[in-house]
Amino acid sequence: MTDFDYDVGIIGGGPAGSATAAYLARAGVSCVVFEQELFPRPHVGESLVPSSTRVFKELGFLPKLDAAGFPRKYGAAWTAADRGPIYDMQWEGLEADCYADVSFVEREQAGVDRPYTYHVDRSKFDLLLLQHAHEAGAAVYEGVHVRGVDFSEPGRPEIVFSIARQESRTKVRLVVDASGRRTLLGNQLKLRIQDPVFDQYALHTWFEGYDRSLLARGQDQLDYIFIHFLPLTNSWVWQIPISETITSIGVVTQKKHFAKTRVERETFFWQCLQSRPELAAGLRAARQVHPLQEEGDYSYAMEQICGENFVLVGDAARFVDPIFSTGVSIALNSARFASTDILQAVQSGSFGKQSFRTFEETLRRGTRNWYEFISVYYRLNVLFTAFVQDPRYRLDVLKLLQGDVYDEDEPEVLKLMKLRVSEVEQNPNHLWHRYLGELTASAFKPDF
Repeated sequence: MTDFDYDVGIIGGGPAGSATAAYLARAGVSCVVFEQELFPRPHVGESLVPSSTRVFKELGFLPKLDAAGFPRKYGAAWTAADRGPIYDMQWEGLEADCYADVSFVEREQAGVDRPYTYHVDRSKFDLLLLQHAHEAGAAVYEGVHVRGVDFSEPGRPEIVFSIARQESRTKVRLVVDASGRRTLLGNQLKLRIQDPVFDQYALHTWFEGYDRSLLARGQDQLDYIFIHFLPLTNSWVWQIPISETITSIGVVTQKKHFAKTRVERETFFWQCLQSRPELAAGLRAARQVHPLQEEGDYSYAMEQICGENFVLVGDAARFVDPIFSTGVSIALNSARFASTDILQAVQSGSFGKQSFRTFEETLRRGTRNWYEFISVYYRLNVLFTAFVQDPRYRLDVLKLLQGDVYDEDEPEVLKLMKLRVSEVEQNPNHLWHRYLGELTASAFKPDF
């Protein structure tokens, strides 16, 4: 490591950065993490999917995760306001319903030895994972503002950062951008492309004492994640257990519906909830713990996610939409895939773009499948719930919901769902045509 401070410099200490650091440090690679904030800090994205378990097992993190006492997530459920005429319509053997649920125990996953994943308080979870990376041997610096990366000397990038208003530099062989939606290198290198289709915004907070049995079908579902459809186009509510008494509630809607002022947003939040009266009544009987927070500009991609002496992971590489709890899972799995290529690059001494080709192909394949799966959901909710309930397709849909999206260019069930949506789109007289969502004018365009 002559003339280098570290083999790998990682910008960002969230799940993607911490997991990458833990993988590398456990393999004996010299690495450093620069995190802008001081942990613990609050963060949205509190529900995981089972594919994350593979990463936790490989990193030896599961014992700490279990000891933290996070609620176990055994499944997911989707609800609509009432049956209405649409739910009495059948088409080609597909029967819609206003309610659907899945249990992870229904399908075995390679590398996953438990029928559950977790809901996590991100301030606590992210801190635990960052500490785990440090204990594995990674150097970790918090409260450090990375200003950019100097690539002027080929093969010798320098991470430029400031501490107490003093500029410093760290020379590394490879830069891993895990800066999240800040997308430091994406902005610096002008790689970021805003999604022209998904423009969702979210308003969210925590409630204490909400009765999670109100919309559940049995005691076994009290720790499920619930997605409650709203009558407003392409809008929904998440319901995520954080502890025995705390529940995260978020309203997700299109940008055009997003109120401008804080007072208007507060009113809009409760108006959306009131469209599901039972949910609203339960939340008004509970105590709101935090002020309402907002998240916007959800979906974007990058023209490239690796290059000469750099790799982008997690939200710094791609973010689609929060609907299927994909954010942390993609972050962790991108760290897993990237680390494999990085370890080979360290061994060979070659840090060019070609060294990370497998990582790039794998991540793009998985996020493309997520993107199209989410497009199906938003374009025609009723088709999604019909496929979930249909025994012919249930396990194939469950595979996607469990986060196993990286091994196929286009899963057969996804191909069939897209075909069915296209048929509905092209036939104005189709009995489901009037229920098409507005989010996609023409669904399933190639990934941008």
